[in-house]
Amino acid sequence: TAAAPAVPRSRFAVVGGGIAGVTCAEKLATEFPSEDVLLITASPVIKAVTNFKQVSKTLEEFDVEEQPNSVLEKRYPNIKVIQSGVKQLKSDEHKIFTEDGKEYIYEKLCLCAGAKPKLIVEGNPYVLGIRDTDSAKAFQKNLAQSQRIVVVGNGGIALELVYEIQGCEVIWAIKDKAIGNTFFDAGAAEFLIQKLTGENQETPIQCKRTKYTTEGNEEKEKPTAASDELGSALGPDWHEGLHLKGTKEFSHKVHIEILCEVKKIYLQQEFIQLKRTSLTFPKEEKNVEPDEVLWPVYVELTNGKIYGCDFIVSATGVVPNVKPFLDGNNFAVGEDGGLKVDKYMHTSLPDIYAAGDICTASWEPSPVWHQMRLWTQARQMGWYAAKCMAADTLGESIDMDFSFELFAHVTKFFNYKVVVLGKYNAQGLGLDHELMLRCTKGQEYVKVVMQNGRMMGAVLIGETDLEETFENLILNQMDLSAYGEDLLNPDIDIEDYFD
Repeated sequence: TAAAPAVPRSRFAVVGGGIAGVTCAEKLATEFPSEDVLLITASPVIKAVTNFKQVSKTLEEFDVEEQPNSVLEKRYPNIKVIQSGVKQLKSDEHKIFTEDGKEYIYEKLCLCAGAKPKLIVEGNPYVLGIRDTDSAKAFQKNLAQSQRIVVVGNGGIALELVYEIQGCEVIWAIKDKAIGNTFFDAGAAEFLIQKLTGENQETPIQCKRTKYTTEGNEEKEKPTAASDELGSALGPDWHEGLHLKGTKEFSHKVHIEILCEVKKIYLQQEFIQLKRTSLTFPKEEKNVEPDEVLWPVYVELTNGKIYGCDFIVSATGVVPNVKPFLDGNNFAVGEDGGLKVDKYMHTSLPDIYAAGDICTASWEPSPVWHQMRLWTQARQMGWYAAKCMAADTLGESIDMDFSFELFAHVTKFFNYKVVVLGKYNAQGLGLDHELMLRCTKGQEYVKVVMQNGRMMGAVLIGETDLEETFENLILNQMDLSAYGEDLLNPDIDIEDYFD
C-alpha cells in the first residue's frame, strides 16, 4: 500500500489575513527569502498597508487596501496563501488543521486572527456589527432605503458613522455622558459636535487657555469601569467661551440618548403584542410624541424609552477571535479575552506568537503606552512579532520595538485631523494630574495632560503642527513647570524652545 502523503511542513506559519498577519508574513518572507511562509486566511482578500508614511518618530499614516490573495503571492514568491479557516490547533504536535480538511506542520506560528464585533445580540437580522471604517463606508451604501436607524456605541467607529450618515434619522445611544469617549474627553466632543450641528460660526472664537485640576470636582461620577479606565473629568467651567448648544438635537438628524444602554430588542410582532408606546424622532423642545409608524424592529433603552427603526448598528467594540485556538491548548488569556503575549510577542505556549487584535499585551508597558485595538498597533505588532520570530530562529537577541515607547495614533474624525499621544485621556493617572487646554472654535482643539510638571499625553484636533514637539516632550519627560500656561500660548513659538 502507498504511504500516506507527507504533511506539508513549513518553518513559519501565520494565521489571519488582516493587517497584523499580512505585515508579519511579509516581514518573515523578506527576512527568510529561501523559506516558505504559510499565510492561512479564511478570506479571499487580504488587507494590505499602502501609502505608508512615517510622520514622526512614533506617528505613522497609511491606507488599508483590500487586495486579492494572489497579489500578495506575486509580490512575495515565498508566501503561500492557504484560503481556509482554521478548524483546530494542536500546539503540542505543532499542527494546524484547516476547515477544508488539510493539515500543516509549522516550526513557529504567529496567530493574527483579529477580533470580532461585540454584538449587542447574536443572530438578529436587524442588528449589524461594524468592525472598522471600511465596513462603515460599505454600510453607508446600504443605508439608502432606511428612514431611521439606531446606533449603539461610543468609540471611533460610531463617531465616524454618525457623521457620515445623511438623509436618515439617527438615534445614537451612548453609555457615557459625552460622545467619542474612547478618544476624547467632553471638551473635544463638544468641539466636534458643532460639525454635526452644521452651525457655521464665521468668526473663530479664541477660548481662553485654562488650566484644570480634576480634584474638587463636586460631581461624583459613578465608577462604571475599573478606575484606571475612566478618562479625566473636566472642571465645571470647561465650556466657558465655547458658546455651545445643548447636545440634545441638531439639524444633522441625530438625536443622542446619553447614559443608557440597550435593554431589549423587539421584532415588530413582539412589539405589537407588548401594547407599549414607541417615540417619534425628538423635535426641538416639544413633548415627545408617540410614533404612528410601524417599524421592522424596536429598541428599548435602559432609560425607559422605546424607538422603532429600520435596523440597529452595533458599534460597541470587539472581542478577540480566540475561539478556534483555545480547544485543547492551554493558552494564558487576558481579562479582555485576548491571548496574553510577553514583550517578545510570545504566547504562553512554545513556538506560538500572537499579534494584533487577538493578543493582550502582558508586559510592563512604558508609562506613556497602552494597548488599543487599532490598525496602527496591528501593523506594529505584526512587524515586531516577525522580528522576534526571526531573532529566535537565528538565536539573536532583540530590543523592544520603539513603537511601544509612546502611544501615538493619527486619524480623522469629522474631517479634522486628530492626533492622540500618550495618556491622552489621563488613563491610569488617577486624580494626580492637570489638564491644559487651548481651543479655537471650528479650527483647532489642543489639550495636554500634565503630571508633576511633565507632559504625559495630548489630544490635537485640527492642523496644529504640534505633534512632533509634543511627542518629544512626552518622550524626554522634561520638567515644564517653568513655562506654566505659556506652554499653550499661540503667540509663543513653542517649537523654538524644544528643538
